[in-house]
This record gives sequence, C-alpha cells and structure tokens, in this order.
Amino acid sequence: MIREPAARRDVSFFHSLIAPRRYSVAMKITPLLYMDAIEPSLEFWAGKLGFEKTAEAPGGGFVILQKGGAELMLQTRESLAKDIPQMLDYARSSSGLLFIEVDDFNAMLKHVEGLKVVLPERTAVYGMREIIVLEPGGNPVCFATPVAK
Repeated sequence: MIREPAARRDVSFFHSLIAPRRYSVAMKITPLLYMDAIEPSLEFWAGKLGFEKTAEAPGGGFVILQKGGAELMLQTRESLAKDIPQMLDYARSSSGLLFIEVDDFNAMLKHVEGLKVVLPERTAVYGMREIIVLEPGGNPVCFATPVAK
C-alpha cells in the first residue's frame, strides 16, 4: 500500500482554513451609538471630524452621519424608548449595537434562526425592513434592508 506523504494529505485541510469563504448575503455594517444627548456628539462627529448629517428622525433623537464611505448613527435613549422599547435595557448597559445592511433580507432571516429576537421584523420609519437579534456574545445586532419603493 502506497501512502501519500503527510505534507500532501494536510494541504487540503490547510487550504480549507485559508480559502476565501463565500457568503450568501452582502453586508454593510454601521455602528449605532446610544447616548443621553446627541448635540455634544454632533459637535464632535460633524463639527470636528467633518461628518455630514444625511438623515434625521422626525422629532429628533436620531441622526445618520456620513463621511466618505464611513457611516455612523446616533440615537438618544429617550428616542430609543419611544421607537424600540425592547432595546432600552440593552442601551442602558451598552453604548450601541451593530446595524448591518444586507442585500438579501430573507436569506439573513435563515442565518439568524435560533438567536434571541429582541425586535421582531418590522419596517422602520426611515424605510428599512429590519430585525434585531442578540448575537451569541449577547450583543444586539440589527439586520436591515431598504424597503422596495
């Protein structure tokens, strides 16, 4: 019986570790920071770092900022309590969540099956279909996609 050298047998194993993986859902990740007041943060992000305000919730308490390819969301805990009360406990003990924009929301729903759902699927006032789940480390993650117009 002829045996392959150990180095040759291990190549496929090591290749599997470094080979690029293909995922079924494209993503855009945007951090959302919770705070008591947006104005001091706006002064920093927009005033000092040059981010532009690209969206704001009616009544205030939530903004989206952009600079180049970077995007950041800021939301007051008061606004969060009105918009998604289920998230308030997490916002008290955390400074934010990950907002991940995906191109195939239905595929993403399959990927998050079994995770704890903080906010069931909804359409937000800013035109995004979204769901908030806890990733295994206990951190809130919002997966969203633009609602078709």
